[in-house]
Amino acid sequence: MALKCGIVGLPNVGKSTLFNCLSNAKAQSANYPFCTIEPNIGTISVPDPRLEKLEELVKPEKVIPTTMEIVDIAGLVKGASKGEGLGNQFLANIRETDAIIHVLRCFEDGNIVHVDGSVDPVRDKEVIDVELQLKDLESIDKRISTISRQVKSGDKDIVKEHDLALRIKSTLEAGNSIRSMDFDEREDEIVKSFQLITSKPVMYLCNVDESSVKDGNKHVAAVKEAVKNEDAEVLVIGAAIEADIIELDTYDERQMFLDELGLEEVGVNRLIRSAYALLNLDTYFTAGKKEVRAWTIHKGSKAPQAAGVIHTDFEKGFIRAEVMKYNDFVTLGSESAVKDAGKFRVEGKEYEVEDGDVMHFLFNN
Repeated sequence: MALKCGIVGLPNVGKSTLFNCLSNAKAQSANYPFCTIEPNIGTISVPDPRLEKLEELVKPEKVIPTTMEIVDIAGLVKGASKGEGLGNQFLANIRETDAIIHVLRCFEDGNIVHVDGSVDPVRDKEVIDVELQLKDLESIDKRISTISRQVKSGDKDIVKEHDLALRIKSTLEAGNSIRSMDFDEREDEIVKSFQLITSKPVMYLCNVDESSVKDGNKHVAAVKEAVKNEDAEVLVIGAAIEADIIELDTYDERQMFLDELGLEEVGVNRLIRSAYALLNLDTYFTAGKKEVRAWTIHKGSKAPQAAGVIHTDFEKGFIRAEVMKYNDFVTLGSESAVKDAGKFRVEGKEYEVEDGDVMHFLFNN
């Protein structure tokens, strides 16, 4: 399941520094706009301490975490929707992602220029929002123009799509993103087919200096106030500090640095887990002597769908799933102990897989 989160923001807010921390790649990071011309893509492992515990118990030959792709998209500027900067290319890159990590500059530094001359993350957020909304408005106008020719046919699906497109247009014209709207299940499918940028879930990441990394600052407070009605998560991370931590050689050195800052873990771990949750994902595990592995599924997936993530043949020929709860497995220490305790379960096609399930699938070839 190749899932992508796109990192967006104005130039010089810390996107490439953050990307480097996430992927250990070396995206160019420079003090001028557009240093990232092509989007950098990094595949990152999702940190999950449950994997370490399963490794201790099973002692497999290898351990494979679940992964996610992070795309560092070059800085947008005012007018991007009309092609300013390298707007059209960048907006196309955003459209290909599943969720958006919106980086906001919440630190003062006279040595790092701001494209608008001053630090104001709420203003910066609105600049990006407007550009994405304008691009979506352009897309939905084209869609309406196409659909309107077919409405006279009276086809119920076409009429529904047309009415929904008009609702979306009104929302965008009012300066609101599509994710603020409520849709039923069928409407949700139609909206996905429109491939609109502001329908994607978003997380706001406040990039702060070292003194603000624990408790935030006035800029962070302003962002939280501005997005309080958006049902969006706000994370506080110091990208420059994260970059310093990555350069440290040992776990103990990193932990000492975190202790000095009053932090429990590196911020990028929190970010990755939050991005995973933003995409409404769960993890299940397979555990054997050859490998212990984490698998990504959409929350609410049934057993055959979960099996299909391993291989499509598993879903097509699904017979049943053998399931152990993670806590039972870890507490009792082995599969045989779980069976002896009567907690080993056999489930059919309607079983809804839960986060942390340890599973084995039986299927017809």
